[in-house]
Amino acid sequence: MNVDEILVFLNDAEIDIFEINSLSLQIGEKTGQLQRKIETLVKRGLLSRIEKGKYCRHNFNNEFVIANYLAPEGAVAYWSALNLHGLTTQFPNTVFVQTPKLKRNKKVFGISYQFIKVKPSKAVCYEQSGYGNHAFKLTTIEKTIVDCFDLPDYNGGYAELILALSKAKLNNKKLIEAAKAVDNIAVIKRLGYLMEVLQKEGMSFFLKYALDCVKQKYNVNILDPSLDDKGVFNNKWNLRINISEEDILAMSQNLY
Repeated sequence: MNVDEILVFLNDAEIDIFEINSLSLQIGEKTGQLQRKIETLVKRGLLSRIEKGKYCRHNFNNEFVIANYLAPEGAVAYWSALNLHGLTTQFPNTVFVQTPKLKRNKKVFGISYQFIKVKPSKAVCYEQSGYGNHAFKLTTIEKTIVDCFDLPDYNGGYAELILALSKAKLNNKKLIEAAKAVDNIAVIKRLGYLMEVLQKEGMSFFLKYALDCVKQKYNVNILDPSLDDKGVFNNKWNLRINISEEDILAMSQNLY
């Protein structure tokens, strides 16, 4: 194929983003030869290079699909996933990506991407959004909530996280699955306590699981790890409560 025929193929197949190795197999041409032709299209301004071996149309701007190409083993997560699930009032200016492999943060087409490396056992509970060549993976609502409590530095702050928890429609089974994958007892205790304060309906199965976990671990944690270790002690959840119930309820209604 010459460069014009490659462009026709991309048009006919409705391919807006691709890896050179995958395209090589599709059109039956050696990677090295194809690479040179693709670079010609880049010079013409018809294609853009995302990173080595990965390209897209010059006007393609879906940052979440690009995120998936940058870290194919991972998924859009944390604050970005909160936003995609409609659980935050804030818009992050960085795309947060969870991945089991180490990858440097980078900027592509003016968008910043931050890659958070986790153990392979935590890189689960992903779902697909979008279709065809525009599909990408993101963490489920349940995994997003658990991940944000696990690593709160990668979301919009505790007030936003409590608001998200209050709004989220959670499945008990999926939430327990996510909690087991993240494997952080402190997160489970915080979720259990907050659900009780918020009187979150339909979560009795998760609360039973959470209390069983608390009985196995007697160490005391603070509710909001970003604040001082002070406040009353909650014996049921083994938590130092450093946010008042009034403030928690205000946060859940976006009044804080």
